[in-house]
Amino acid sequence: MSETALNAELAIRLAGWRVLPVVTITSAAEALGVAEACLEGGLKAIEITLRTPQAVEAIAEVVKRFPELQTGAGSVRNAAQLGAAREAGARFAVSPGSSPELLLQANRLGIALLPGVATASEVMAAVDAGYRCLKLFPAQALGGVAALRQLAGPFPDVRFCPTGGISAATAPAFLALENVVCVGGSWIAESSLVAARDWKGIAQRAREASQLAT
Repeated sequence: MSETALNAELAIRLAGWRVLPVVTITSAAEALGVAEACLEGGLKAIEITLRTPQAVEAIAEVVKRFPELQTGAGSVRNAAQLGAAREAGARFAVSPGSSPELLLQANRLGIALLPGVATASEVMAAVDAGYRCLKLFPAQALGGVAALRQLAGPFPDVRFCPTGGISAATAPAFLALENVVCVGGSWIAESSLVAARDWKGIAQRAREASQLAT
């Protein structure tokens, strides 16, 4: 399957999820707790960032324990990380930016990639490489809703999953935009809740976030 087809298929999935929890963990046990809480709250997917040494193992454990949850790898920065995520069973990958090597490796491995962009030039480069569903990061710092409205003009065929600085309060404004298929957010399982293993608190936030998808 080409990168265009993989990315298009991911766009459809993102549109169905609407809210993608972005999670950073320090153990597989934490990841399992967050995953179960997200499922309990009605969310369909989770992005576990590769920001800690335990992340790849955690992805593998979550995929094994909760096959009904679409588990992806986030903060993927290079081909080696992409390969490790694919080997762990990640259903998709998300990168903070993009590079020709990363885009090429995603196609070689047959894994759906949501590449990150921050400028119009980066959007153009991603489109030229066959991607039309992109992550805008860091969304809030780049202008938030106003920036996405501006990008809609020159890029009517591109859809975005804005991530970075989005909260439960601001997510609805992003989701109301026609060029936004999904929002990524760390507010659902923020680090303090994960560290405290407050699974009930995370489940409640997941439940509230799942209502945004309706």
